[in-house]
Amino acid sequence: MIISADNLTKTFGSRVLFADASLRVGARDRLALVGPNGSGKTTLLEILAGIQSPDSGTVTVARDAAVGYLRQEAIEMHGRDVLSEALSSAADISTLEHRLGMLETQIAEETDEDSQRRLLAEYGRLRERFEHAGGYSVEVEARTILTGLGFRESDLSRGVDEFSGGWLMRLALAKLLLGGPDVLLLDEPTNHLDLESVTWLESFLRTYEGAIVLVSHDRAFIEGFVDHVAEISERRVIQYTGGYREYLAARELALEQMAKTREAQLKEIAHMQVFVDRFRYKNTKAKAAQDRIRRIEKIKAQLVELPEGRKEVKFAFPQPVRTGERVIALEGVGKAYGDNVVYHDLDLTLYRGDKVALVGPNGAGKSTLLRMLAGVLDPDSGQRELGHNVSVAYFAQHQLEALDVRKRVFDEVDSVAPGWTQAQVRSLLGAFLFSGDDVDKKVSVLSGGERCRLALAKMLVKPAPLLCLDEPTNHLDIASSDVLEQALERFTGTLVLITHDRHLIRAVANKIIEVADGGVRVYEGDYDYYLFKRGERERVGQSEPDGHGRSRRNDAGAGIQSPGDLGAGVAPEGISGPKSKERKRAEAEARNRAYRATRELRDRLDAVEAELELTRRRHDELVEVLGDEATYADKDAFDLAMQEYGPVKARLGALEGEWIVLAAKVEECESGL
Repeated sequence: MIISADNLTKTFGSRVLFADASLRVGARDRLALVGPNGSGKTTLLEILAGIQSPDSGTVTVARDAAVGYLRQEAIEMHGRDVLSEALSSAADISTLEHRLGMLETQIAEETDEDSQRRLLAEYGRLRERFEHAGGYSVEVEARTILTGLGFRESDLSRGVDEFSGGWLMRLALAKLLLGGPDVLLLDEPTNHLDLESVTWLESFLRTYEGAIVLVSHDRAFIEGFVDHVAEISERRVIQYTGGYREYLAARELALEQMAKTREAQLKEIAHMQVFVDRFRYKNTKAKAAQDRIRRIEKIKAQLVELPEGRKEVKFAFPQPVRTGERVIALEGVGKAYGDNVVYHDLDLTLYRGDKVALVGPNGAGKSTLLRMLAGVLDPDSGQRELGHNVSVAYFAQHQLEALDVRKRVFDEVDSVAPGWTQAQVRSLLGAFLFSGDDVDKKVSVLSGGERCRLALAKMLVKPAPLLCLDEPTNHLDIASSDVLEQALERFTGTLVLITHDRHLIRAVANKIIEVADGGVRVYEGDYDYYLFKRGERERVGQSEPDGHGRSRRNDAGAGIQSPGDLGAGVAPEGISGPKSKERKRAEAEARNRAYRATRELRDRLDAVEAELELTRRRHDELVEVLGDEATYADKDAFDLAMQEYGPVKARLGALEGEWIVLAAKVEECESGL
């Protein structure tokens, strides 16, 4: 085990988070900590990281093991550019590189042969350490990680002071990943990432060589790579082997067994109580009655306590007024920030019942489009037209600040629900997991997740026909995300959302709009349909949007379309419903085409691997030659080796970088087969 936590107890005031909790983390385990908001997940992570101390119990970390912890809040950074800040996490490598540079200068200037020999010997030793630490590939790896997390190449030379807190969180994550600790402790690592970056991070963590312990509300992300789950519930920590789905199945089975055991205990108590009630005052049976009383007390002391059941939405959410068929239209819209033109001559129409997920690379303009649709950002040119009976509600994380911290939870919802009874307000709050005394809490004491739930509850008291949501599940736990998911599934209006939560997209969206290169491409289908069509488009090299928002109709099922227009070659069951034989056959043929299309990528990867092996072998030979003291006695041999070493070192770094990119592309393509 790389981390062993034994008999941990932690309290805050009179509240017990967990008691006598134990946890085991193996050297290559991927463990997810799950549980409701406030159950102690972050506290347990901080105890494992050594930031907090338990009230009792011990945490043992394997000798010399490095533990890296990603907080939910970014650490302030100043004075460096993005790439330099990321590389600062590899400080040992930077120190060695600086020392090697100084030695190279000294060797070139030294005229005394004995002194030069000593310098060369030290140079050989330091370079061997530098090689072993991965010094020649660290910058390539840093660039790969930063771009994977959404930074553009042009961002890497910008100062960290130019970036917002969300981007600094990405940089903090990049530094942690580049440092490569033996144990990664990640607290909601996807909160500040877009969908593309989440997908990249999942792929990166799947092949990470150390152990990972994470807290995340993103089920698709958890399901992507975890092999252990630890649930914090009812002041206990229960560890399960297997992924998230296996955990759910095992948990349900355990609950069923606990319920059966409890039922048997209660039946036995009831059976003995009948005897006690009948005979406890009869002399001939008093002794037997007293014996049963003692047995009843013993069973009660051992009575199985069932954990609080999962709360389900039982509230009938109000629905918006019915709108006209066309809900909103953007016509000839342009938007720029200085010299950065985000949209030019964009046309887009949404219809009643559309539930749209905006996807695309970071910086493509998803938030700008959502805000223009919501009416909170004016376009520079063009028109925005709302349809008949359409009003708009917009949700973003910064709007949590609009909550009145002086009010109670109940009052905050009651203020926007005129004519509602107290029972109706409490029912809505209960649907969003505010029950009992929770409704009387002041907003000022709520956690980020609780405030998010409260803001969403206020929005759904009287929902607008057009909802625009920007990352609504940030800071929500899985149970709270379920509440929102069910509410949005039942919502009869029109929805546009940005989210990195693939589970939510799959559950809710019936249309995907891909934002890229100043245009949009509309997919009349769910998220899996979009992934299939995007992969098909990339494999055959079809063109991107034309930059005006009017996508060229060069792939079936994509483009600006009216309701019911599924595009050529797309059967209605391609949107939803059971798969027909024809669809199954079409999907199989598509997978075969995809396999053939990735052959070129795999061939190039094989070629790079072969050249990488030869280059690495020659690199190691040169390192050995340069590390041999006999080389230092022969200046010509040393100079010759150094002349070859520079290009070989550079080629090795380039090949490693190309291999990383190719391997990621092949994995992405093959995951869609």
